[in-house]
Amino acid sequence: MIVAMQEGADEQLIQQVIEHLVKIGFEVHRSTGARMTVLGAVGSGIDFDIRNLELLPGVQEVHRISSPYKLAGRSFRPEGTIVKLANGIDVGGNEIVVMAGPCSVESREQILSTAEAVAKAGAKVLRGGAFKPRSSPYSFQGHGEEALKLLREAGEKFKLLVISEVMEISQIPMMLPYVDILQVGARNMQNFNLLRELGKVRKPVLLKRGIAATLEELLLSAEYIMAGGNYDVILCERGIRTFETYTRNTMDISAIPIIHKLSHLPMTADPSHGTGRRDKVSPMARASVAAGADALLIEVHCDPNKAWSDGAQSLFPEQFSKLMDELRMIAPAVGRKIG
Repeated sequence: MIVAMQEGADEQLIQQVIEHLVKIGFEVHRSTGARMTVLGAVGSGIDFDIRNLELLPGVQEVHRISSPYKLAGRSFRPEGTIVKLANGIDVGGNEIVVMAGPCSVESREQILSTAEAVAKAGAKVLRGGAFKPRSSPYSFQGHGEEALKLLREAGEKFKLLVISEVMEISQIPMMLPYVDILQVGARNMQNFNLLRELGKVRKPVLLKRGIAATLEELLLSAEYIMAGGNYDVILCERGIRTFETYTRNTMDISAIPIIHKLSHLPMTADPSHGTGRRDKVSPMARASVAAGADALLIEVHCDPNKAWSDGAQSLFPEQFSKLMDELRMIAPAVGRKIG
């Protein structure tokens, strides 16, 4: 249920409504916008007439929400969510934030070289895997905390924020000092225990769509994080599994405008995993910007042909630089800009 307070309702009136909702059995989540405060009431509560709520001082209107995602739904924050990162970087605002870097951190030389290249091209966030979920148990699994230290070093040297994937609850405390955004990969989208723990963390979470997940399931996974009190959730379309085998996955560009209609959360596109082919990354990145993506997550490697993982979908630095120039021409056509 959504309770929209009147514009200008003071704190005392808001607290009175919150106390009333708690008393009748709801858990209350508060969203304060530019013009009004919206209260998201989650839980069954007792039988009641919503007209009684509408009569409370300071209440403008009350809506029952039939969708299963109460907090991730657009009605909770009609104006949209802007996730504020460090260094004045916002995801969900006018600027499209580009996150780029290798699939996995292999060495100090590799991550520093790649970080320098993506920063020079205009990326704002350095991506890189410290822990790698691989289909084969014999594939490279990542360097762990040592990789996190290298990511942080590279980020600080080239003024980039850092994003890396968390795979299990035990890794969260280790990762917090090193990363600015915690990424939940497609394989963990429905790892509900992990999502609950991330709800307790006060650090942005980028949540990737599962390889066979519907958009409703993606939003319900976001709901787990938000129900814990962490509203800084960024969603990500990274391709889904279909009958098509030419590409690694089928990139669902339509998910971007659909999510913007259903949810207030920012939407990211990952054309690297979405296609699995280096020659298709740039076209899908351009299409994602045109479709309204708030951020891009792109794999770039200083020498993709020698990459330890996902080299076939990683751009060369010069390809990434060319793509950024192309995106700077496309973004203004949809009222956005690229750094």
